[in-house]
Amino acid sequence: MTLPFDPDDLDGDDFGEKRATLEMDHEAAIERVREVCADVGFGFPVEFSPSEMLNEKVDAGRDPYYVLGACNPAVADRALDATDGRIGSLFPCNMVIEQVEPGRQVVHHVSIMKIARLLGLPSDEAEMDAIIEDTGEMVGEVFERLDD
Repeated sequence: MTLPFDPDDLDGDDFGEKRATLEMDHEAAIERVREVCADVGFGFPVEFSPSEMLNEKVDAGRDPYYVLGACNPAVADRALDATDGRIGSLFPCNMVIEQVEPGRQVVHHVSIMKIARLLGLPSDEAEMDAIIEDTGEMVGEVFERLDD
């Protein structure tokens, strides 16, 4: 399989990578991210703990790792139209909360909208540009608030 780009030529801005470090316990970090995302306009149709599942199913010994599947329904609806429905396979927009050491959590996000663009999914480039701008502003606000 050949990608339409060279991954070595990409940096975090190309796929909307954002990171923040929170100095608090894991459960408090999950609640903080949930609260900030909700304030900015995201809901959470999906959330789960891969670490709990893997530790239970295959005795992985993983540190706490939680995924909040964030979604803004109005933007998701626009994105489905702008990609002829193909972006749905990337839904939802995940906010990952990973414990890197007790009392320290890293929050990580990549833009599925920018990833969809890299993969050539948009059928309406102008609308996808607008969606990327809108979601970029929303996610930027989330990470600004998390860094406070």
